[in-house]
Amino acid sequence: MLFERPSSSGMTVNEDTSLRLSAVYACVRLISDTISTLPYDQFVRRDGQRFPYRPKDGWVDRPSTEMPRTTFWKQVIISLLLDGNAFVMITRSGNEIVDLTPLNPKQVRVKRENGRKVFVVNESQTLTSDQVLHVTEMLMPGEIRGTSRIMQAKESLGLGLALEEYAATFFGNGAYAGGVLEFPEKLSPEQRKEIRETWNQTHQGPRRAHRVGMLWGGGKFNPLTVDPSASQLVDQRKFAVEEIARIFRVPPFMLGVSENAAMAFASIEQQQLFFRQHTIQPYVEMLEDHFQSLLENPRSFIKFNMSSIVRADLQTRYQSYNTALLAGFMSVNDVRALEDKGPVDDGDQYRVPLQNIPLTDAGVISTQQKARAAQSLAISGYTADSIAELLGLDLESFGLPSVQVQAPPEPVQDEEQ
Repeated sequence: MLFERPSSSGMTVNEDTSLRLSAVYACVRLISDTISTLPYDQFVRRDGQRFPYRPKDGWVDRPSTEMPRTTFWKQVIISLLLDGNAFVMITRSGNEIVDLTPLNPKQVRVKRENGRKVFVVNESQTLTSDQVLHVTEMLMPGEIRGTSRIMQAKESLGLGLALEEYAATFFGNGAYAGGVLEFPEKLSPEQRKEIRETWNQTHQGPRRAHRVGMLWGGGKFNPLTVDPSASQLVDQRKFAVEEIARIFRVPPFMLGVSENAAMAFASIEQQQLFFRQHTIQPYVEMLEDHFQSLLENPRSFIKFNMSSIVRADLQTRYQSYNTALLAGFMSVNDVRALEDKGPVDDGDQYRVPLQNIPLTDAGVISTQQKARAAQSLAISGYTADSIAELLGLDLESFGLPSVQVQAPPEPVQDEEQ
C-alpha cells in the first residue's frame, strides 16, 4: 500500500478515496441502511413448515455488546461493498456466543495453514476459522479472499475522481472574465506578478465573479471564450454517476439520475422491484447462509423479512388483504400481524371463498345445502333412491313421504248408496 499505483487518470483509488465520490457514498449508504433496518428472526422447519424458534440464541437480537443491531449489520455490509470481505470476530463463553465484533477488512490478512484458513489481524494477532466468521461477496476459484469491486473498477472510479477534482478546480480557479491581460509596454517580473495577483484577488473564485475590472497603463483585457458544451463536463459527470450505479447494481433514479424529465410511476415501481431482487436479496441470502453456522441448533436458521422494501400504500395493502381473506389463504390475525397489530379472538380461522364461513364449518354447510336440495327434489316427486344417487347422499326412508307428494285419499262411499 506504500507504493500503491494510481489509476490511468492519475488518481489514487482505494476504499477510502472512493467514498469521496458522492455516487459511491450514496450507493453504500443506500444498500447498507436498507439491509441493516430489515427485521429478522430465528426459525426452524418442521414437516416443511416454518415456525419461530424459541428461545432464540442470545446474539440474534443483539449481535454486538458494543453497538446497536443496525450498526453491526451496517458495518458488515459496508465491508462487503467496499472490500468484498467481511470479518466478524467471535467471542464465546463455553459453547455460547456472547459477542460478535466486525473487524476492519484492511487490517486482516488471510492465509492458509494445514488446510485451514488463518486470519492475521494488525500483523500481531492470529485467529483461526473458529474465531472469525469470513463472509465474501465474490470469491474467485482457488482464492481465499474475496475480490474488491473498488479495485476491479479502479479505472472507472479514477475517472470519476478526476472529473470531480477538475470541476472543483475549474470553478475554484476560473475567473468569470477569463482571458489575457495585454499591455503595450514590456513589464518587469515584479510588475507582472503584482498585476496577476491583484487581478486574481479581485476576480478569482465564484464569489468574486461579475465584478468590474480596472486596468491602467494602457492595459487591455482580451476575453477567451470557454464553450461548456465542448468540454462536455456535465455529460461526463452524469456518465460517471451512471457507471457507479452499474457497479453497485443500483437503479439510477435512486441516485437522482433519470433519462427523462419525469419518469412514469410504473417504471419506478419496476426499478424498485429490481433493487429488491437483484441488489438487496443476494446480500440478504449471503448473510443468512453464513450466520446460520453460528446458531446452536444446526436445524434452525435466521430469516430476514424483505416485505417492508416493497410495502405498498394503505389502500393497495387493504385491497390485497381483502383478496387474501376472501380466497381463504390468510386469516384476520395474519393480516393484523402484517400491520403490527395484536391478534383478536377467533381471528385465526380461515374462511371458504364465496360463502365466507369458517373453514371448519364448510362440511356442515355443504351438507345443509344438499339437504335443502334433497327436500326440494322430494317435494317435486323424486324418490329417495334417485335423490341419493343424484346428490351423493346416504339417504334412508323411515316414514311416509311429504303430504305434498302423497296420493289423494280415495272418496268414502255411503253404504246405503
